[in-house]
Amino acid sequence: MRGVRMSGAGANRRLQPGQSRFMVCIMSGASSLLAFFLCCCYMVALGVHAMEDRVAEDHETDYYMAAVYEHQLILSPNPLALTSRKQALELMNQNLGIYEQQVMAAAQKGVQIIVFPEDGIHGFNFTRTSIYPFLDFMPSPKLVRWNPCLEPHRFNDTEVLQRLSCMAIKGDMFLVANLGTKQPCHSSDLRCPSDGRYQFNTNVVFSNNGTLVGCYRKNNLYFEAAFDTPLQVDHTIFETPFAGKFGVFTCFDILFFDPAIRLLRDSEVKHIVFPAAWFNQLPLLAAIQIQRAFAMAFGVNFLAANIHHPSLGMTGSGIHTPLKSVWYHDMENLTGHLIIAQVAKNPQGLIGTENATENDPSHSKFLKILAGDPYCEKDSQEVHCDGASKWNMNVAPTFHSEMMYDNFTLVPVWEKEGYLRVCANGLCCYLLYQRPTLSNELYALGVFDGLHTVHGTYYVQVCALVKCGGLGFDTCGQEITEATGSFEFHLWGNFSTSYIFPMLLTSGMTLETPDQLGWENDHYFLRKSGLSSGLVTAALYGRLYERD
Repeated sequence: MRGVRMSGAGANRRLQPGQSRFMVCIMSGASSLLAFFLCCCYMVALGVHAMEDRVAEDHETDYYMAAVYEHQLILSPNPLALTSRKQALELMNQNLGIYEQQVMAAAQKGVQIIVFPEDGIHGFNFTRTSIYPFLDFMPSPKLVRWNPCLEPHRFNDTEVLQRLSCMAIKGDMFLVANLGTKQPCHSSDLRCPSDGRYQFNTNVVFSNNGTLVGCYRKNNLYFEAAFDTPLQVDHTIFETPFAGKFGVFTCFDILFFDPAIRLLRDSEVKHIVFPAAWFNQLPLLAAIQIQRAFAMAFGVNFLAANIHHPSLGMTGSGIHTPLKSVWYHDMENLTGHLIIAQVAKNPQGLIGTENATENDPSHSKFLKILAGDPYCEKDSQEVHCDGASKWNMNVAPTFHSEMMYDNFTLVPVWEKEGYLRVCANGLCCYLLYQRPTLSNELYALGVFDGLHTVHGTYYVQVCALVKCGGLGFDTCGQEITEATGSFEFHLWGNFSTSYIFPMLLTSGMTLETPDQLGWENDHYFLRKSGLSSGLVTAALYGRLYERD
């Protein structure tokens, strides 16, 4: 599976030389020494005088140029082995050399900000001890104004930071990258590790004059024994002259309230930078799927850079807005890829219920169903609904199948058109659909309302229309990427949370834009017609953070 694709009207992508083989699709839709060791990693708004000559020009346009790079990293042949700082730098400089090439390529296209992935410089699978030579010392930008490129001897063990800073200057762009950092601690600190240091998975942000303007230490670690969780959550925001405020978080953070959701309480944060080393998991959590869902759910621009390692299921990067995406997903080729796109400074959201097309017959029926919703007993085994027959509700057998390691309750979608519902615990999911043609594929409507406990613990409410892996009920929830089934549908549920991620994925790992999203009569819905290819997944993925 490979491809570079755009979605949304006016999508802008610039191909680099040699990329014509990829498919392109367009669719609508410290004052003291000790203080230096305090790596609080909060962003501070620093005046960057070297950028002033660009400010007037930036205010004349409603867009900025952004880039993300999916990196095929050069890994340590034995990450468990002990090595020297010199050897560690030799390896990291190979990856940094590739980064520099991408910065210069992006500079030729007028890019103003570039994002690199998590773990892209040092790699992964280290122990706490074996990663130590790969760690840079990180002074807090809240306490220290520092330009590593211009002041390389100010702090020891900052070679990686120095090179990144110089890249930002050379490319005349903001640069976001991820590296491992260290912070000495003392026995007086009761949480200080026995080896006398904290080790953090850290994102850094440099302005286009090379000044360190922000850093963020990952809060929600994903089986990362080499790193510590910071004592306090970093809520990192940095300011740019071309698009205002950007928020920063990393990979697994996207599924949790802190820092991802809390950052957005600042209404001026309209852009997110997101380094990741994401393992794809279908049908609900492929990288490009959750990236786009976050952009749509919160009405922000989302700049996501992932590691490229197909054998580990790692691919999927993109520049996503609420209305369009430019993305890359390639499970075949072993090469990195640079994505460049023009991005609106003020992202526009999808059409809400206030602009609904009530003259559309299917939407009128949807509204009538909500207005006269029959009483539904919420039994996890089956659903009893009084008065449902007047809506021609199909009686379909309820079954259970494992999806995303969770026990979903499902009903098959067999007919050419119909109205289905399925419930579990307090959540009922509904589907009103028509199929222009029937395909020889099994689809199912599934519901899960509970605590997810595999590869992380978090509470979800999910309504999902999925293509099954085969014709047997036990294949529903399997990972598939190809489909031919076409649908026009409304999918909705009585969610107990306002934090809902809408997902729409079609054949060939293609992202689609819903026609409409929003709340209606205490139910959240997604509406879509005119799919560009066969439906793989349509889902509403709700998070109840308070129940984690």
